[in-house]
Amino acid sequence: MRKSKLESYQEILGVLVEKPLDVDSLSYELSGNCAIVKQRLNFLVRNCLVEKRSMDKGTVYAATERGAAVLRALNVQTRLERLKDAIITVSER
Repeated sequence: MRKSKLESYQEILGVLVEKPLDVDSLSYELSGNCAIVKQRLNFLVRNCLVEKRSMDKGTVYAATERGAAVLRALNVQTRLERLKDAIITVSER
């Protein structure tokens, strides 16, 4: 099943919170298409969730504090949805 944009953003932020990466390395980590990863990164940069950093070997991307906060909120929401589904499953028994 194809991932939603929100799931893609969450995945990208999750990787970039750990370490800054260039587009190729990020695409490899996510097993994704470089063009799509670039589109998602551009959105995240425009919304100040990820920042571009110029390095000697090229440009890398890193999550900002705002991006890390959004990721934490998304992770909490995901856990709550899973918990809700588990409760519904248990109550149906």
